[in-house]
Amino acid sequence: VQLVESGGGRVQPGDSLRLSCTSAERTSSSADMSWYRQVPGKERELIASIAWGGNARYYLDSVKGRFTISKDYARNMIYLQMNNLKPEDTAIYYCNANWEDAWEIEQDYWGPGTQVTVSA
Repeated sequence: VQLVESGGGRVQPGDSLRLSCTSAERTSSSADMSWYRQVPGKERELIASIAWGGNARYYLDSVKGRFTISKDYARNMIYLQMNNLKPEDTAIYYCNANWEDAWEIEQDYWGPGTQVTVSA
């Protein structure tokens, strides 16, 4: 499974961006699809997650009310709508797919990342 992110860029504080994630082949319908971000010198952090098979969502406290994760199963797309962006949101954003296969072996896939820069 090769995940590919798109939609990053350089914006000003208060602006919005929408990140997209897709893959050429479908992940498992039981996968958790997540967005992480990482800045140099820090660990990658989970910022939002959604299950293909349900509506439960997780958000990092610092993005609650500003970011929205959504899915389009028919188009095999995951989105991250980011509003009211702040300089501290500057990072490389990664898409992740994670599930256990029929043999209970964890499957974990990452995209190459997309840069988001928020600067006045």
